[in-house]
Amino acid sequence: MLGWIVTFLLIAIVAGVLGFGGIAGAATGIAKFLFFLFLIGLIVSVVIGMTRGRKPNV
Repeated sequence: MLGWIVTFLLIAIVAGVLGFGGIAGAATGIAKFLFFLFLIGLIVSVVIGMTRGRKPNV
């Protein structure tokens, strides 16, 4: 699951760079939403992985 979160986080970062830079003005809101959504998902996955005491499968 952590691998999926990292993948989607990278996609959101790319979308954020395009959206925040003004290249795709209409996509700015979507890019910001995706960026923060997957950032929160990454943090939740890491915390859950640490509390279970297992190594993450990357």
